[in-house]
Amino acid sequence: MPTLRNTLPKYRKHRGTGQAVVTLSGRDHYLGKHGTAASRREYDRLIAEWLVSGRQELAGDSDLSIAELLTRYLKHAKTYYRKDGKQTSEVAGMKAAIRPLKELYARTNAADFGTLALKAVRQRLIEAGWARTTVNQAIGRIKRIFRWAVSEQLVPESVYAALATVEGLRRGKTAAAESKPIRPVEAAVVDATLPCLPEVVADMVRVQRAAGMRPSEVCIMRPCDIDRSGDVWLYVPQSHKTEHHGQRRVICLGRQAQEVLLRYLARVPSDYCFQPRDSEAKRRAIQHQQRVTPLSCGDHPGTNRKRKPKRKPGNCYNSASYARAIHRACIKAKVEPWSPNRLRHSAATEVRKRFGLEAAQVYLGHSQAKVTEVYAERDMAKAIEVAREVG
Repeated sequence: MPTLRNTLPKYRKHRGTGQAVVTLSGRDHYLGKHGTAASRREYDRLIAEWLVSGRQELAGDSDLSIAELLTRYLKHAKTYYRKDGKQTSEVAGMKAAIRPLKELYARTNAADFGTLALKAVRQRLIEAGWARTTVNQAIGRIKRIFRWAVSEQLVPESVYAALATVEGLRRGKTAAAESKPIRPVEAAVVDATLPCLPEVVADMVRVQRAAGMRPSEVCIMRPCDIDRSGDVWLYVPQSHKTEHHGQRRVICLGRQAQEVLLRYLARVPSDYCFQPRDSEAKRRAIQHQQRVTPLSCGDHPGTNRKRKPKRKPGNCYNSASYARAIHRACIKAKVEPWSPNRLRHSAATEVRKRFGLEAAQVYLGHSQAKVTEVYAERDMAKAIEVAREVG
């Protein structure tokens, strides 16, 4: 018989002691003398806390192990880290971060996990070849798990307070490798890649290159999101990276981006501008034009396709498929592979060089100038000019 998930554990009388009792997650909780108002209030309190915890065993009921804590947190993370109805990449990042924690301390009591144990997990990541900044990010995620555990009354507050004292790895003071900084991609490399890209993806690169937007933002462009009333079009993405902070994202589209987009606006306004199925249709059309075998011989167009393929071209690119298409084109063009987010760095550097840091900050949609400095390279020509004059 299936478990009735919507029923509540009963308020019962323990005959041996005359006390009221309720069983939560397989453990009996004694509430005081049966039938009293105090025992009823205690019952209501325990039931409320049990429901809030997701019908899990209450804090203090037993020694919660690290493995049990991680299971509970991942259940929470899968519902908390969601965007547009889908899990974000934070869940995958969290799973990678907790893997060495589970390997080393799965059976350890979560309340006994301390700073030395956290440093041991960090050392395991360093030995695995993780970069310093990635190690710091993983340790930050583990600290976040224990902060959540404190809020759920699963571990004492002192546990998280102690873990928070572990500082991040500093450059030059650790054996962890340093990650390579993301640099702007040279214009000549992009120009060499474009002829090897599918036409639709090549236009995505041209738009992103001109507007300095994020890869995810060019993937989800729709005609209904673009205000074309002025000489400079304004694109408001339906979703963006910092929307959970209450920030509004407006992307300015100039003449170069407009010329490319004009070919993709004559469609249903709510449809995506750049669609994989359009790219696949154009690829097949080119193959048909290059066909050597007469139509009277061999397969006819469409007859050699699977009736129920496992994968079909979709109606929207994502950051991963967009990046894969560029990577394949780089190999074909025999240039160093580059990722689409480097186009944003290139645009930031160019705008900063011509108009200054504040203009680059506004153009990229950053709330703080220090974030823009990560994207926009400094113009060394100005430093050389100053040195020539005063040095």
